[in-house]
Amino acid sequence: MVRLVTGTQSAPRYRANWWVSTSPDRLIALQTNGGTQPMRRIALSLLAGALIVGVVAAPVSARRAGPSIVETAVAANASGPLAGQFDTLIALVTGYGLADTLDGNRQLTVFAPTDDAFAKLFAVVDPATLTSDQIVSILKYHVAPGRKLSGAVLGSDEIKTLNGGFLTPSVQGGDAYVNDAKIIVANIETSNGIIHVIDTVLLP
Repeated sequence: MVRLVTGTQSAPRYRANWWVSTSPDRLIALQTNGGTQPMRRIALSLLAGALIVGVVAAPVSARRAGPSIVETAVAANASGPLAGQFDTLIALVTGYGLADTLDGNRQLTVFAPTDDAFAKLFAVVDPATLTSDQIVSILKYHVAPGRKLSGAVLGSDEIKTLNGGFLTPSVQGGDAYVNDAKIIVANIETSNGIIHVIDTVLLP
């Protein structure tokens, strides 16, 4: 599946004139000879490539140099292709005491719903009816131990989350899913984990 590269290492090709690399702010970009394209444009190609070429998943390890999961989400929300897409997630994570967990030394994988994903949920579920414990449980259902790139996600039969529940990865119509949520941007690297952006809030 997808082999990611950082620093000055050469990126392996998996499609003619296309290859995967990390930009200086560590957000994944797809490059061609003509330059870098936004992450949203590359999600489908990245995930499709994950089904074709060999998997290289980073091992679980202590925190690396660079911005944390929360810092990366805040930066992505402030500018770039994902600007304004994590307002709700960031507010919930900080408001319900999960920022320290996501900023720790432990390697984690976060399936991050966009604001549009939360809007879909809140159209059918009144957030005022949810207890604090329910909200925390929902948030923890989006976080898995370990540093799992897209290949490791798709190669798993199920993924245990921090709330004790399990996610089921699948491929549907060439797109990668966890449960009923489509991964729309994969493999955003941070110092203490990986972020995959999803289009639907996961419910335990």
